[in-house]
Amino acid sequence: MVHAFVMVKVSGDADTAGIADAVAGIESVSESHVVAGDFDVVAEVDAPDMYTVLDTVADAVRGVEGVVDTRTYVSMTE
Repeated sequence: MVHAFVMVKVSGDADTAGIADAVAGIESVSESHVVAGDFDVVAEVDAPDMYTVLDTVADAVRGVEGVVDTRTYVSMTE
């Protein structure tokens, strides 16, 4: 199992809470939170392998309208 944290930046005029909710509804996303800082939303992804993490971020998370950038950090501990 791969556990990853995905930092999501949204466009200035986007509904951040709505984007966090949309991201939370994506398969493999276990948590999604609006946060303060350089990014607007942090999502946790639990997937069977790195390819699923890649697909989840590249296709699903980046496919949410209003998402303009992401950074993915893979947990090195279980």
